[in-house]
Amino acid sequence: MTREERSQKKQDEIFDEEKKEKRKSIIIKVIKFILIIALISVAIFFYTTYISTVKIIVKEKRIISEKLPEEFNGLKLIQFSDLHYGSTFTYENTKNLVKLINKRKPDIVVFTGDIIDSNYKLKNKEQEKLIKLLQNIEVSLGKYAVMGEMDGEQFNTILKQSDFSILNNDYDLIYKDSNNPLLITGSGSLLKEESDIDKTFGYFNQEGYNSNIYTISLMHEGDNYENIKGKYNTDLVLAGHSHNGEIKIPFIGPLLRFKGSKTYYDEFYKDNDTLIYVSSGLGTSKFDIRLFCRPSINFFRFSNK
Repeated sequence: MTREERSQKKQDEIFDEEKKEKRKSIIIKVIKFILIIALISVAIFFYTTYISTVKIIVKEKRIISEKLPEEFNGLKLIQFSDLHYGSTFTYENTKNLVKLINKRKPDIVVFTGDIIDSNYKLKNKEQEKLIKLLQNIEVSLGKYAVMGEMDGEQFNTILKQSDFSILNNDYDLIYKDSNNPLLITGSGSLLKEESDIDKTFGYFNQEGYNSNIYTISLMHEGDNYENIKGKYNTDLVLAGHSHNGEIKIPFIGPLLRFKGSKTYYDEFYKDNDTLIYVSSGLGTSKFDIRLFCRPSINFFRFSNK
Protein backbone atom coordinates (compact mmCIF):
# COMPACT_ATOMS: atom_id res chain seq x y z
CA MET A 1 0.00 0.00 0.00
CA THR A 2 1.39 3.35 -1.07
CA ARG A 3 1.74 6.35 1.21
CA GLU A 4 -1.16 8.07 -0.57
CA GLU A 5 -3.39 5.02 -0.09
CA ARG A 6 -2.50 4.82 3.62
CA SER A 7 -3.25 8.52 4.00
CA GLN A 8 -6.61 8.17 2.21
CA LYS A 9 -7.53 5.23 4.38
CA LYS A 10 -6.73 7.22 7.53
CA GLN A 11 -8.83 10.12 6.30
CA ASP A 12 -11.74 7.76 5.58
CA GLU A 13 -11.48 6.32 9.08
CA ILE A 14 -11.52 9.82 10.60
CA PHE A 15 -14.50 10.77 8.41
CA ASP A 16 -16.43 7.61 9.45
CA GLU A 17 -15.66 8.33 13.08
CA GLU A 18 -16.97 11.90 12.71
CA LYS A 19 -20.19 10.61 11.10
CA LYS A 20 -20.67 8.16 13.98
CA GLU A 21 -20.16 10.95 16.51
CA LYS A 22 -22.68 13.16 14.68
CA ARG A 23 -25.26 10.35 14.57
CA LYS A 24 -24.65 9.68 18.25
CA SER A 25 -25.07 13.38 19.06
CA ILE A 26 -28.33 13.56 17.04
CA ILE A 27 -29.70 10.43 18.74
CA ILE A 28 -28.86 11.86 22.18
CA LYS A 29 -30.59 15.16 21.30
CA VAL A 30 -33.68 13.33 20.03
CA ILE A 31 -33.83 11.22 23.21
CA LYS A 32 -33.45 14.34 25.36
CA PHE A 33 -36.20 16.09 23.38
CA ILE A 34 -38.55 13.09 23.77
CA LEU A 35 -37.80 12.90 27.50
CA ILE A 36 -38.46 16.64 27.93
CA ILE A 37 -41.77 16.36 26.04
CA ALA A 38 -42.70 13.30 28.11
CA LEU A 39 -41.87 15.08 31.38
CA ILE A 40 -43.83 18.18 30.32
CA SER A 41 -46.79 16.00 29.31
CA VAL A 42 -46.72 14.16 32.66
CA ALA A 43 -46.44 17.47 34.53
CA ILE A 44 -49.38 18.97 32.59
CA PHE A 45 -51.46 15.84 33.17
CA PHE A 46 -50.63 15.83 36.88
CA TYR A 47 -51.38 19.55 37.21
CA THR A 48 -54.61 19.57 35.20
CA THR A 49 -55.92 16.37 36.80
CA TYR A 50 -54.74 16.40 40.41
CA ILE A 51 -53.96 20.03 41.28
CA SER A 52 -55.94 22.48 39.16
CA THR A 53 -59.17 20.49 39.59
CA VAL A 54 -59.20 20.33 43.39
CA LYS A 55 -57.16 23.20 44.87
CA ILE A 56 -59.87 25.78 45.57
CA ILE A 57 -59.14 29.49 45.18
CA VAL A 58 -61.06 32.02 47.29
CA LYS A 59 -61.71 35.08 45.12
CA GLU A 60 -62.36 38.00 47.43
CA LYS A 61 -64.37 40.95 46.08
CA ARG A 62 -65.45 44.24 47.62
CA ILE A 63 -68.91 45.58 46.72
CA ILE A 64 -69.55 49.25 47.44
CA SER A 65 -73.04 50.70 46.98
CA GLU A 66 -74.78 53.71 48.50
CA LYS A 67 -78.06 51.80 48.11
CA LEU A 68 -76.95 49.30 50.75
CA PRO A 69 -78.74 49.92 54.08
CA GLU A 70 -76.47 50.94 56.94
CA GLU A 71 -77.19 47.77 58.94
CA PHE A 72 -75.81 45.68 56.06
CA ASN A 73 -72.50 47.53 56.03
CA GLY A 74 -69.85 44.80 56.42
CA LEU A 75 -72.15 42.06 55.08
CA LYS A 76 -70.27 38.91 53.96
CA LEU A 77 -71.65 36.69 51.19
CA ILE A 78 -70.09 33.57 49.67
CA GLN A 79 -71.09 32.10 46.32
CA PHE A 80 -70.24 28.57 45.25
CA SER A 81 -71.42 26.92 42.08
CA ASP A 82 -71.31 23.88 39.80
CA LEU A 83 -70.23 21.33 42.39
CA HIS A 84 -70.72 18.55 39.81
CA TYR A 85 -70.29 16.11 42.67
CA GLY A 86 -68.87 12.86 41.33
CA SER A 87 -66.81 14.44 38.55
CA THR A 88 -63.47 15.69 39.89
CA PHE A 89 -65.13 16.92 43.09
CA THR A 90 -65.47 14.33 45.85
CA TYR A 91 -66.63 14.06 49.45
CA GLU A 92 -63.22 15.14 50.76
CA ASN A 93 -63.20 18.14 48.43
CA THR A 94 -66.67 19.12 49.64
CA LYS A 95 -65.54 18.73 53.25
CA ASN A 96 -62.68 21.14 52.52
CA LEU A 97 -65.13 23.51 50.79
CA VAL A 98 -67.33 23.71 53.89
CA LYS A 99 -64.25 24.48 56.03
CA LEU A 100 -63.21 27.27 53.67
CA ILE A 101 -66.70 28.77 53.81
CA ASN A 102 -67.13 28.57 57.58
CA LYS A 103 -63.67 29.98 58.21
CA ARG A 104 -64.87 33.28 56.71
CA LYS A 105 -68.02 33.43 58.85
CA PRO A 106 -70.42 34.49 56.07
CA ASP A 107 -73.81 36.09 56.68
CA ILE A 108 -75.24 34.67 53.45
CA VAL A 109 -74.22 31.69 51.31
CA VAL A 110 -75.62 31.12 47.82
CA PHE A 111 -75.33 28.14 45.48
CA THR A 112 -75.90 28.79 41.78
CA GLY A 113 -76.72 25.35 40.42
CA ASP A 114 -75.56 21.89 39.25
CA ILE A 115 -75.08 19.93 42.46
CA ILE A 116 -74.49 16.39 41.08
CA ASP A 117 -72.70 15.59 37.84
CA SER A 118 -75.05 14.22 35.18
CA ASN A 119 -72.77 11.20 34.61
CA TYR A 120 -72.66 10.22 38.28
CA LYS A 121 -75.17 8.06 40.15
CA LEU A 122 -75.28 9.27 43.75
CA LYS A 123 -75.96 6.47 46.24
CA ASN A 124 -78.31 6.98 49.19
CA LYS A 125 -75.52 6.82 51.77
CA GLU A 126 -73.47 9.33 49.77
CA GLN A 127 -76.48 11.62 49.60
CA GLU A 128 -76.92 11.47 53.37
CA LYS A 129 -73.24 12.31 53.89
CA LEU A 130 -73.43 15.20 51.42
CA ILE A 131 -76.50 16.60 53.16
CA LYS A 132 -74.75 16.47 56.54
CA LEU A 133 -71.78 18.34 55.09
CA LEU A 134 -73.90 21.09 53.55
CA GLN A 135 -75.96 21.35 56.75
CA ASN A 136 -72.70 22.32 58.48
CA ILE A 137 -72.40 25.52 56.43
CA GLU A 138 -72.92 28.23 59.04
CA VAL A 139 -74.57 31.59 58.25
CA SER A 140 -76.19 34.36 60.25
CA LEU A 141 -78.86 35.41 57.73
CA GLY A 142 -79.60 32.68 55.21
CA LYS A 143 -78.62 30.09 52.60
CA TYR A 144 -80.11 30.28 49.10
CA ALA A 145 -79.88 28.20 45.93
CA VAL A 146 -81.04 28.14 42.31
CA MET A 147 -81.26 25.10 40.03
CA GLY A 148 -79.00 24.37 37.10
CA GLU A 149 -79.87 22.46 33.95
CA MET A 150 -78.58 19.23 35.52
CA ASP A 151 -80.67 19.58 38.68
CA GLY A 152 -83.94 17.84 39.50
CA GLU A 153 -85.68 16.27 42.49
CA GLN A 154 -82.39 15.13 43.98
CA PHE A 155 -81.31 18.78 44.06
CA ASN A 156 -84.50 19.71 45.95
CA THR A 157 -83.98 16.91 48.47
CA ILE A 158 -80.31 17.70 49.15
CA LEU A 159 -80.58 21.48 49.30
CA LYS A 160 -83.82 21.63 51.31
CA GLN A 161 -82.51 19.17 53.89
CA SER A 162 -79.30 21.24 54.01
CA ASP A 163 -81.37 24.28 55.09
CA PHE A 164 -81.12 26.16 51.78
CA SER A 165 -84.06 28.21 50.53
CA ILE A 166 -84.58 27.31 46.87
CA LEU A 167 -85.47 30.31 44.73
CA ASN A 168 -87.02 28.85 41.59
CA ASN A 169 -88.41 31.97 39.87
CA ASP A 170 -88.92 33.43 43.33
CA TYR A 171 -87.54 36.05 45.69
CA ASP A 172 -86.98 36.73 49.36
CA LEU A 173 -86.46 39.78 51.55
CA ILE A 174 -83.49 39.61 53.90
CA TYR A 175 -83.78 41.61 57.10
CA LYS A 176 -81.17 42.57 59.66
CA ASP A 177 -81.92 44.65 62.76
CA SER A 178 -84.46 46.90 60.99
CA ASN A 179 -87.35 47.02 58.53
CA ASN A 180 -85.00 47.97 55.68
CA PRO A 181 -84.27 44.73 53.78
CA LEU A 182 -82.24 43.48 50.84
CA LEU A 183 -83.97 41.75 47.95
CA ILE A 184 -82.61 38.43 46.67
CA THR A 185 -84.08 36.83 43.53
CA GLY A 186 -83.54 33.42 41.95
CA SER A 187 -84.27 32.52 38.32
CA GLY A 188 -85.11 29.08 36.95
CA SER A 189 -82.71 27.42 34.49
CA LEU A 190 -82.57 29.05 31.07
CA LEU A 191 -81.54 25.81 29.34
CA LYS A 192 -84.45 23.90 30.88
CA GLU A 193 -86.77 26.70 29.68
CA GLU A 194 -87.92 27.16 33.27
CA SER A 195 -86.94 30.80 33.67
CA ASP A 196 -89.81 33.20 34.42
CA ILE A 197 -88.34 36.66 34.90
CA ASP A 198 -91.63 38.42 35.73
CA LYS A 199 -92.31 35.90 38.50
CA THR A 200 -88.69 36.09 39.70
CA PHE A 201 -88.98 39.86 40.10
CA GLY A 202 -92.53 39.70 41.44
CA TYR A 203 -91.53 41.98 44.31
CA PHE A 204 -91.66 44.94 41.93
CA ASN A 205 -95.27 44.13 41.07
CA GLN A 206 -96.37 44.44 44.72
CA GLU A 207 -98.00 47.56 46.12
CA GLY A 208 -95.67 49.81 48.05
CA TYR A 209 -92.46 48.20 46.75
CA ASN A 210 -89.16 50.03 47.23
CA SER A 211 -87.82 50.91 43.80
CA ASN A 212 -84.41 51.68 45.31
CA ILE A 213 -84.00 48.39 47.18
CA TYR A 214 -80.56 46.76 46.87
CA THR A 215 -81.09 43.65 44.73
CA ILE A 216 -78.99 40.49 44.42
CA SER A 217 -80.00 38.23 41.51
CA LEU A 218 -79.06 34.55 41.40
CA MET A 219 -79.13 32.57 38.17
CA HIS A 220 -77.39 29.52 36.83
CA GLU A 221 -76.71 30.61 33.25
CA GLY A 222 -75.22 34.09 32.96
CA ASP A 223 -76.92 34.75 29.62
CA ASN A 224 -80.25 34.85 31.47
CA TYR A 225 -79.24 38.38 32.45
CA GLU A 226 -80.20 39.47 28.92
CA ASN A 227 -83.83 38.73 29.83
CA ILE A 228 -83.59 41.01 32.88
CA LYS A 229 -81.59 43.80 31.27
CA GLY A 230 -83.72 46.87 30.54
CA LYS A 231 -86.77 45.33 32.25
CA TYR A 232 -85.83 45.11 35.93
CA ASN A 233 -83.08 46.80 37.87
CA THR A 234 -80.62 44.62 39.74
CA ASP A 235 -77.40 45.61 41.47
CA LEU A 236 -75.51 42.34 41.69
CA VAL A 237 -75.85 39.26 39.46
CA LEU A 238 -74.29 35.98 40.60
CA ALA A 239 -74.19 33.19 38.01
CA GLY A 240 -72.40 29.94 37.24
CA HIS A 241 -72.57 27.35 34.45
CA SER A 242 -69.67 28.63 32.30
CA HIS A 243 -66.84 27.40 34.61
CA ASN A 244 -65.13 30.51 33.13
CA GLY A 245 -64.19 28.27 30.20
CA GLU A 246 -62.65 25.47 32.31
CA ILE A 247 -59.65 25.21 29.94
CA LYS A 248 -57.93 28.53 29.21
CA ILE A 249 -55.03 29.17 26.86
CA PRO A 250 -52.93 32.31 27.47
CA PHE A 251 -53.59 35.08 24.89
CA ILE A 252 -56.37 32.94 23.37
CA GLY A 253 -58.88 32.56 26.19
CA PRO A 254 -61.31 29.78 27.10
CA LEU A 255 -61.59 26.77 24.80
CA LEU A 256 -65.07 25.86 26.04
CA ARG A 257 -68.13 28.06 25.60
CA PHE A 258 -71.28 26.45 26.96
CA LYS A 259 -74.75 27.20 25.67
CA GLY A 260 -76.33 29.60 28.15
CA SER A 261 -72.97 31.28 28.79
CA LYS A 262 -71.95 32.46 25.33
CA THR A 263 -72.06 36.13 26.32
CA TYR A 264 -71.37 36.00 30.06
CA TYR A 265 -68.68 33.36 30.54
CA ASP A 266 -65.78 35.27 32.12
CA GLU A 267 -65.57 36.04 35.83
CA PHE A 268 -66.69 39.69 35.79
CA TYR A 269 -68.77 42.13 33.73
CA LYS A 270 -70.24 45.56 34.40
CA ASP A 271 -73.39 46.75 32.68
CA ASN A 272 -74.10 50.36 33.71
CA ASP A 273 -74.64 50.04 37.49
CA THR A 274 -75.07 46.26 37.47
CA LEU A 275 -72.14 44.09 38.55
CA ILE A 276 -72.09 40.55 37.11
CA TYR A 277 -69.92 37.84 38.64
CA VAL A 278 -69.72 34.40 37.02
CA SER A 279 -68.25 31.62 39.13
CA SER A 280 -65.57 29.29 37.75
CA GLY A 281 -67.36 26.50 39.62
CA LEU A 282 -65.87 23.62 41.58
CA GLY A 283 -66.27 20.42 39.59
CA THR A 284 -65.75 19.81 35.88
CA SER A 285 -68.19 19.34 33.03
CA LYS A 286 -66.97 18.37 29.55
CA PHE A 287 -63.58 16.98 30.55
CA ASP A 288 -62.16 16.00 33.95
CA ILE A 289 -59.39 18.57 33.70
CA ARG A 290 -58.86 22.29 34.23
CA LEU A 291 -56.12 24.48 32.80
CA PHE A 292 -55.40 28.01 34.06
CA CYS A 293 -58.90 28.01 35.53
CA ARG A 294 -58.88 26.71 39.10
CA PRO A 295 -62.05 25.81 41.00
CA SER A 296 -63.08 28.70 43.21
CA ILE A 297 -65.61 30.34 45.49
CA ASN A 298 -66.48 34.03 45.41
CA PHE A 299 -66.27 35.88 48.74
CA PHE A 300 -67.99 39.28 48.76
CA ARG A 301 -67.63 41.98 51.38
CA PHE A 302 -70.26 44.73 51.19
CA SER A 303 -69.95 48.37 52.12
CA ASN A 304 -72.20 51.40 51.62
CA LYS A 305 -69.32 53.86 51.46
